[in-house]
Amino acid sequence: MITELFVPLVMGVIGAMLGSFLNVCILRWPKEESVVRPRSRCPGCGQPIAWYDNIPVVSWMLLGGRCRGCRTPISVQYPLVELATALVWAFMGWRYGLGVSAFAGAVFFTILLGTTLPDAREYIIPDEFSLGGLVLGILFSLPGGFTAIADALIGAAAGFAILWVVGALGTRMFKEEAMGGGDIKMMAMVGAFLGWQGVLLTIFLGALLGTLVFVPLSFLDRKRLVPFGVFLSAGAAATWLAGPTVIAWYRSFVLQS
Repeated sequence: MITELFVPLVMGVIGAMLGSFLNVCILRWPKEESVVRPRSRCPGCGQPIAWYDNIPVVSWMLLGGRCRGCRTPISVQYPLVELATALVWAFMGWRYGLGVSAFAGAVFFTILLGTTLPDAREYIIPDEFSLGGLVLGILFSLPGGFTAIADALIGAAAGFAILWVVGALGTRMFKEEAMGGGDIKMMAMVGAFLGWQGVLLTIFLGALLGTLVFVPLSFLDRKRLVPFGVFLSAGAAATWLAGPTVIAWYRSFVLQS
């Protein structure tokens, strides 16, 4: 029992630490700022945050969500992102054990989380997440040999091409930009992790979820922009978790028809 819990526990701790860094990336990359310098500071008094006040989740709780010096409130985003990343890494360790699949899944979900928040707030998907994730997706395919590498490359090309075509057609039809470049590059990253079949399922699920959420909202505000990357991230996460089962079911359904 202890052995079974060891891997998820260790990966959860790693995830929490990466979640702390992910917060920095989420806040700084959309502004094209360095994630190395300056050190993290309080937004109120500007005081650098000491290491003991930067322990994931724990420090925020002990400080009551406020700066130690000036008592300025610290956003709840920080502990939530750290906790979410920790849970993702622990889950992947529990599901796959200590191996490439666990780390690939953990990194993929971390990137998806990183793309979701900037897109939801600022309609920006930083290239560091999309293009950096594309490289990581291809690297994770290397242990699988030629077939896995080919799947990653074809998936990346398919993800980029499909969304580029959809965006180009939408722009021509509606006379305005229909698809952001960040969404297109993000789907290349998704394809590197999920392959071309995963790309198709991700786009379908993302479009379905986006429609269910934003069609009702459009009646209240017709000028509201759609952060499509948020829904693509949700679709990609669902595809990673259940995609093979859904695709196998669809194939059997088509063959029996």
